[in-house]
Formats: sequence, C-alpha cells, structure tokens
Amino acid sequence: MLKIGEKIPNLDLITHKGEKINLNDFKGKKIVLFFYPRANTPGCTAEACNLNDNYSDFINKGYEIIGVSPDEVKKQNNFAEKFGFKYNLIADDSKELIKAFGVWGKKKLYGKEYFGVIRTTFIINEEGKVERVIEKVKTKEHSSQILEN
Repeated sequence: MLKIGEKIPNLDLITHKGEKINLNDFKGKKIVLFFYPRANTPGCTAEACNLNDNYSDFINKGYEIIGVSPDEVKKQNNFAEKFGFKYNLIADDSKELIKAFGVWGKKKLYGKEYFGVIRTTFIINEEGKVERVIEKVKTKEHSSQILEN
C-alpha cells in the first residue's frame, strides 16, 4: 500500500463518463481518492453518498473527490447518475490503479477468503504525494473522518 510521503502513480484513467484523466492533472489541488469494492452495494453507496452530501465542504477546503472501483464504465456511470454524484468515478476494470495503490488483497466474508478491493481512502496533497491514509473507513461518516482531521 502507498505510504505517507510517496508520490502517486502517473497513469491514464477512464472516468464514469468515458473521459480520460490522470491524477497528476490535479497537481495544485488536494485530492480525496477513495477506493471502494463495487458500485451500487450498500456500503459503497453509503460512503459515496456521504461524500456527495458534503461535496461543497470539500470544495470549500480545496479538495477534489475521486472514487475508484474495478467496475466498468457503464456500471460506474449508472451509479453516478442514479445518485447524482458531483465528482468523478474511475472505472478501473484493469485494476491498474487499484494495484498501484496497493488496495487489492485478500478479504474474508462469512469465513470465505477471496481477493478484492480493500476499502481505503488516500488524501493526496497539492504536490501529488500521499498526505494521509484512512484504512478503517466509516462508510456513513466518511466525510467527518476526512474533514475533522
């Protein structure tokens, strides 16, 4: 997993709208980059909606919000449209960004082990370096976890 002080990877990515972006395009801005397992699931929806509900607070503090999951563009777009997200979702179906940040790993559910996205949020500073990592995400209170620290 990327650690505090490390530079973010220089990768071309695709948004839920099918547009190309690169995280390095956001230099000079702070980024809340949140990784979630799957669009339209209860925990992921709670987290994404909580961030969206507090979007203006993030913008006022100079943050750009970007969500990432291994879903395809169409599924990400449906998720964004259904809930009216004001920020970009990255469709990382190749898991290139997910693996670059080190959030693909073993998980357990009902005693079964499987590989998936480990819900994690990275706060990235204006220079494109990791400033903070939140590993124990509270999906319904995620905005306060980020903004109150």
